[in-house]
Amino acid sequence: MIVKDQLERELEFDSTPQRIVSLVPSQTELLVDLGVGDRLVGVTKFCVHPKRLREKTTVVGGTKKVHLERIYALNPDLIICNKEENTAKMVEELEDIAPVWISDIKDIPDSIEMIRSLGGLIDLKESAMKLMDGICEEWRQFEQFMMNRPRRKVAYLIWKHPFMAAGKNTFIDALLRLNKFDNIIHEARYPEIRSENLLEAELVLLSTEPYPFKEEDVTEIRRRLNKDIKLVDGEYFSWYGSRLLKAFSYFRSLHQS
Repeated sequence: MIVKDQLERELEFDSTPQRIVSLVPSQTELLVDLGVGDRLVGVTKFCVHPKRLREKTTVVGGTKKVHLERIYALNPDLIICNKEENTAKMVEELEDIAPVWISDIKDIPDSIEMIRSLGGLIDLKESAMKLMDGICEEWRQFEQFMMNRPRRKVAYLIWKHPFMAAGKNTFIDALLRLNKFDNIIHEARYPEIRSENLLEAELVLLSTEPYPFKEEDVTEIRRRLNKDIKLVDGEYFSWYGSRLLKAFSYFRSLHQS
């Protein structure tokens, strides 16, 4: 079986993968929701959903640095990575162990395609299709909900010391646009910024990940910037697997609060 990942790399498999290592938290959750949790043999320390998963599988490290010897010992037949969350050097080393399937997600259509492709690879096309249909329906209803709502200029902070924000060409930026939030950060990816870069923003969103912003940060930064500040659940803005099924209800609640 020959399949392509989202970087158009061809991977060859003799049979459906049965021993999977996932180094992408949102895709780990996706695999469990698709029904292959029992095939997961290795995950990262950041794979926090579903709860207790890490008690049943081997934790092989983080998303940027892994223990290669642990992964090798697991004898995987598939390793799942992401272009942004994992490093090119890591992928190169992992390819000596097993085929590495890489996702590349910039928007919801990319997410849908990722779910379709992975569903085919793990031989759960029907489960993948059901999930895709559910996400697309939630997406359609949310677009209707947003139809007559005003646009707002926002900044989405992901780090505190120093301030870092989600910029253009990111999945977060795509979801901001969906919410009619116009991102004032025009640089690509995740640039460092200063307080003065936020002057244009009408609303500053503080994400709960990767930096764990809390309510006390809202109070502190509101005092510093004299802006409307809101704490948001970062998983709903940056996890691009099955969590999308719940994301639109969360976004709706943001606009109603």
